[in-house]
Amino acid sequence: MKYNTYIEQKFIIPELKGISAKTIEEHLKLYSGYVKHTNLILQKVDELSKTPEDTTANLYLIGELKRRLGFEFGGVRNHEYYFEQFEGGFKEINTESSLYKKIVETWGSYEQWLLEFKNLAMTRGIGWAFLYMDEKNNNLVNTWVGEQHDGHLTGLKPVLALDMWEHSYMLDVVPSEKKKYVEAFFENVNWVVVEGRG
Repeated sequence: MKYNTYIEQKFIIPELKGISAKTIEEHLKLYSGYVKHTNLILQKVDELSKTPEDTTANLYLIGELKRRLGFEFGGVRNHEYYFEQFEGGFKEINTESSLYKKIVETWGSYEQWLLEFKNLAMTRGIGWAFLYMDEKNNNLVNTWVGEQHDGHLTGLKPVLALDMWEHSYMLDVVPSEKKKYVEAFFENVNWVVVEGRG
């Protein structure tokens, strides 16, 4: 099997409001681990696939590694979307952008979309709040993604990603006050980056 090794991206993240440099530093280490484990899984699958014995054990191991790949790879891409949104510092959404207009068309107002998205982010448990663009039907969709992979909508383009695992905010606020983290997130989003995806 020939594949390109996944490379850990480097992000230039300025000082953020309500999200400490220490939190970002530790969070980036977790992202690094997802990159490392994605590559390890692909390497191990390649090794097992070259074994001449077509054993049940090998097939089982390959199957379980492939199952795990969704989690690890999701951890890579989700975090890349997340950290990219902070690069360049806070920039307000452009009310003339096609994304803003589509949000208003879909939800009636930007404020109504924002309320729904923030409520989604408060879903109990670990996971992600995502805004997607369904280019096939020209729809915007808010959805919850469990862990790193469970619930991604096939074929839809991620536009905005909010990490709601505790490691994203616990050094700054306790889990019972995670709403403060959600508010801080929106005080730091570079909407130029987000609009470039929509």
